[in-house]
Amino acid sequence: MTREVLVVDDDRPVREALAQTLELAECTVRLTGSFIEAKDHIAPGFPGVILSDIRMPGRDGFHLLDHAHGVDSELPVILLTGEGDIPMAVKAMGAGAFDFLEKPCAPDQLVAVIDRALNTRRLVLENRRLKAQLETGDPAARMIFGTSELAEALRHTARQAARAGTEVLVTGPPGAGVSKVAEVIHLMSPGAGGPFVKRAAAGLGPDALETAWPQAAGGTLFLDELMALPSESQYALLDRLEPGGEARLVAGSTADLAQAAREGRFNADLYYRLEGLRVRIPALAERPEDIPVLFRHYVAQAAEQAGLAVPEISPDHLAALMAQDWPGNARSLMSAAMRFVLGMPDSGADTAELGLERSLLIAALGRQNGRAAQAAQALRLPRKTFYDKLARYGIRPEDYRR
Repeated sequence: MTREVLVVDDDRPVREALAQTLELAECTVRLTGSFIEAKDHIAPGFPGVILSDIRMPGRDGFHLLDHAHGVDSELPVILLTGEGDIPMAVKAMGAGAFDFLEKPCAPDQLVAVIDRALNTRRLVLENRRLKAQLETGDPAARMIFGTSELAEALRHTARQAARAGTEVLVTGPPGAGVSKVAEVIHLMSPGAGGPFVKRAAAGLGPDALETAWPQAAGGTLFLDELMALPSESQYALLDRLEPGGEARLVAGSTADLAQAAREGRFNADLYYRLEGLRVRIPALAERPEDIPVLFRHYVAQAAEQAGLAVPEISPDHLAALMAQDWPGNARSLMSAAMRFVLGMPDSGADTAELGLERSLLIAALGRQNGRAAQAAQALRLPRKTFYDKLARYGIRPEDYRR
């Protein structure tokens, strides 16, 4: 995002001194000498912040603050005060000013406040874009998050694959969300009104595979982790693939099927049939600029599931997340978001993730007075999955009834 600052001050030497300091801090500066001159630059999508003097001839800084918040209530306005204006500045803070600085202010103090305001503005605008994407976009826009070129390319490829109507191979590293992208393709395909039948390829014999086709009739059959499909079922699947069949096949894999086909560990004919239309999900390490968007989304989800307020996420915390490689991709980032919401130490260890899941289950049961069905619904889990998890952790719903 552009580091843009709109400076409003009727004193020309002060304006130019402020501009010099801000330009050295890599800000793009717009200089104006009055409210009348500044107001044309203030719009709901203004990507930066405002730095304004309080005392100006005509319309003062209070009027500018009111006008700016009338246009965009979340637009940060920082006010500059002269000697003896501190009570007035405190009043301005009560009226919604982001902060105030006493003139003359030290350059490092000015830049620190501007940086804080710009980070706040960036987060506000990103959240707005994400909300608009969720509310108005197609399934690719609503379900595949990220603002990077790679994320946009993934959405574009998913849309193309959906329109093609042929079988599709979705690949990506572990935890990248292969099944979600497969569902996006289904929801944007001509068969979106039909069922989306998901089957784990591991242990799926020819008879079970044959049964799955009519269940997915008119829709999509998604086979997850295709590498694990038994060899006899691979031949059966190849025989089943024909244009205009009763269901469309979308296959998913986190394994390198090309190498497996070369080494004879996977049916080469089946691989080359599916390879014709492939959707590749990039790893988070390839698109670190998407991490803040994804993390904020997962934090909001986790807070809703846990019945907690969404905690504030500092720029330093986001920078630390972006510096990590995330070999577990979106799934690991989602777990980190859950730990963040619950105030747990950040750890990628499996034991921490298991502890987190157990805590969420217990918290849901506590809020629902031990009623398992309602707790499962609150966590958006299928009832069978919820009970399986309770059994795994030895959790008894009756222990949480008041």
